[in-house]
Amino acid sequence: MIHRINPNEHLTIDRIKEIIDNHATLELSQEAVAAIGKCRSYLDSKMEDIGRPVYGVTTGFGSLCNITIPSDDLSQLQHNLVMSHACGSGEKVRPEIVRIMLILKAQCLSYGHSGAQLETVQRLLDMFNNDIIPVVYQHGSLGASGDLAPLAHLCLPIIGMGTVLYKGQERPSAEVFAELGLSTVRLKSKEGLALLNGTQFMSAHAVWCMLKSRRLMAWADIIGAISLDAFDGRIEPFYPLTHQLRPHKGQIGTAARFLSLLEGSELISRPKEHVQDPYSFRCIPQVHGAVKDTMTYVESVIDTEINSATDNPNVFPDEDMIISAGNFHGEPIAIPMDMLALAMSEIASISERRIYRLISGQRGLPSFLVAKPGLNSGFMIPQYTAASIVSQNKGLCWPASCDTVSSSQDQEDHVSMGANAATKLARVVDNVEEVLAIELMNAAQALDFRRPAKTSPKLEAILADYRKEVPFIDVDTYMHPLILKSIDFIRNETYIR
Repeated sequence: MIHRINPNEHLTIDRIKEIIDNHATLELSQEAVAAIGKCRSYLDSKMEDIGRPVYGVTTGFGSLCNITIPSDDLSQLQHNLVMSHACGSGEKVRPEIVRIMLILKAQCLSYGHSGAQLETVQRLLDMFNNDIIPVVYQHGSLGASGDLAPLAHLCLPIIGMGTVLYKGQERPSAEVFAELGLSTVRLKSKEGLALLNGTQFMSAHAVWCMLKSRRLMAWADIIGAISLDAFDGRIEPFYPLTHQLRPHKGQIGTAARFLSLLEGSELISRPKEHVQDPYSFRCIPQVHGAVKDTMTYVESVIDTEINSATDNPNVFPDEDMIISAGNFHGEPIAIPMDMLALAMSEIASISERRIYRLISGQRGLPSFLVAKPGLNSGFMIPQYTAASIVSQNKGLCWPASCDTVSSSQDQEDHVSMGANAATKLARVVDNVEEVLAIELMNAAQALDFRRPAKTSPKLEAILADYRKEVPFIDVDTYMHPLILKSIDFIRNETYIR
């Protein structure tokens, strides 16, 4: 598969998934080559008679913006910028997110408003196409003047520096480039700033988290439906009449999804002794639906962001203008990422409550879902694990975007902290996956105590495959490996298509 980066074509989150999943080769379209070349040629010609200081082109950076740099030193200035800003620390960014960063950085530069050389953009594509993954660190970006430190680490290999992951080993980028016959680049005016200014660290995390959240939301409905049947729940709260009175799109869609998932279930259609279910079952359409509506909004913001030029200054060859502004500021996506973290944490929260109900010895189910509780603890402690994860999510949901710390001698006096929102969001989404996997373990176990009655054909098919990986627990056993297998199972997208 070949994907041609084109400034005139809309890049979608789904397309990014296709690129990653199919190990696509990236190429620059003719339109991208023309736009990049036109902007660089304009900037080169402008340098000859610019006649005034232009931020990041003929000046220093940040609070050093008033210091004019001699023309002979402009290339060294850009080299120094990339090298000196590689100050990241903390955990390494997972390779799949770094791959998305490479796609998004190349996309951003392809619009022809950044002044990058064609060779510079090509090196980003060369790294992606050869699976050369720069080692990037989670800490270092304030999410305002671009994701400076992470993007510096992403782009160090272009100037022959930094470390990359290649064929499973971390190696100096210069060695790998030499091995593959890739030359390094001598940066021209503004290029270092074009590479480091931008929101690609934040937006790559946002794309990755959105893709994972989509999968988890599909599973949340499936797992919630299994739990509902295992708990001998009622179907009436999912009837459309109620949701027509409060027509939130996500709520209506969730209720309809549950009716579809449970169609043909013996358990859901049998008479019930209880009049109502607890909120964690009865209010699934309202809770899951609210999360889906939030996801729809957040995805619309991410979609705009990944189709934007987010560096500074912006170069406009046709208008003969170079404008220093603030498209690098992460606020537009920092707030939505905080929203998505909060929304997804609610999926883990309501999931944990269903887990608790299933082990509580109600409605004919044995305490802790084992035949002989007391001698066996059964599913007692997986609920503890889920509860601890949910509690951690509560702390992670404190919005990063409500904070700011002044930097660069107060020139950058308001920052978004969007990078922190991004890394927290990724941790929350990972946590949600674990809790849902634990709920699936509990729901499958509880449903087996309802045998020979069956749930719907759709859910029975999923459970049959699940039981090939995670068995029914008769007596106490080592649970940790089973949780891992359950997590692996819900990473399979076959069942949610």
